[in-house]
Amino acid sequence: MHTIEGVNFQLSEEHLAVRDAARDFAQNDLLPGVIERDIHTKFPKEEIKKMGELGFMGMMIDPRYGGSGMDTLSYVIAMEEICKVDASAGVAMSVNNSLVCYGLNQYGTEEQKQKYLKPLASGQIIGAFCLSEPEAGSDATSQKTTAEDMGDHYLINGTKNWITNGDTSSVCLVMAQTHVELKHKGINCLIIEKGQDGFVVGKKEDKMGIRASDTHSLMFSDVKVPKENRIGPEGFGFKFAMTTLNGGRIGIAAQALGIAAGAFELSVKYAKERKAFGKTISEHQAIQFKLADMKTKIEAARLLVYKAARDKDAGLDYVESAAMAKLFASEVAMWVTTEAVQIHGGYGYVREFHVERMMRDAKITQIYEGTSEIQKMVIAREILK
Repeated sequence: MHTIEGVNFQLSEEHLAVRDAARDFAQNDLLPGVIERDIHTKFPKEEIKKMGELGFMGMMIDPRYGGSGMDTLSYVIAMEEICKVDASAGVAMSVNNSLVCYGLNQYGTEEQKQKYLKPLASGQIIGAFCLSEPEAGSDATSQKTTAEDMGDHYLINGTKNWITNGDTSSVCLVMAQTHVELKHKGINCLIIEKGQDGFVVGKKEDKMGIRASDTHSLMFSDVKVPKENRIGPEGFGFKFAMTTLNGGRIGIAAQALGIAAGAFELSVKYAKERKAFGKTISEHQAIQFKLADMKTKIEAARLLVYKAARDKDAGLDYVESAAMAKLFASEVAMWVTTEAVQIHGGYGYVREFHVERMMRDAKITQIYEGTSEIQKMVIAREILK
């Protein structure tokens, strides 16, 4: 069990600079079109490109591979600021950083890093992480996508579901079953480039929230992938996916924190402006108590997210702290955004005031990269080890 000793609650000058840069970008570049992108399910292509130029798409990757060379804490600080405004842009950033770039950086060969990590970390291209299937969500061991060993290459067949950056990605990390008899120990992770014969992008999902993010099914029919595109040794795919998802949970926890913090800031602003019964609603105790509870829960979530980030940066085991941060921050995001709509009253129910979108966006943080129920299983397993 890790204590909280040694956690420095003061952010460094570098961390504050990252926060300010992310905040400026979110307010100036993401905010103007965020409602329209949500309504029309429009991917923030230009905005994501600028995020790459600003160094937000490969934050924890060494500069020699095109990254920003920052720590995990810098990453979660930036994620929070971006998701305060646009959680759809945030999830594209999270997948590229936490899953795709991190996975390649940790386990890829030098050739794979030069060919794929450099353009991904520098934001020239975007990546996708392909684990979920029509019948393999929380039970990720049930992979039906196959990678048949053909000697010098694999032949990929199957379907992946709910893939973030599904259409806009140039490179996909795909988990596929090579040795069915070995179950999860027979799964490989393969780097697959877009545009190959037999690789088809399915329809865009019409989602409740994070509507501007690019969620598609991907279909593979006899797609040839060279052996050098396998990450790690034969049968390493499932371990690769689970290890990478641990870090991904920190990113999604930061996204949830950002959604909650954004809804809270809008609620404070609205409460100071809106009048009822002859005074601003911020002067009514009913509203004050809501704001007090919101702030307290957000601060608690932030500490859990920061602790998970610091555990990862310190080289400690962060399985439990990442799961706790994701579980708690996602619950807080759902609760805070619901209260934010309540504070806004009828205005909270219309698109113009942002909080209804944030409430819709919050829900997915309890589901993807491991549902709240899966997080509880992970935490319990760590407790009982």
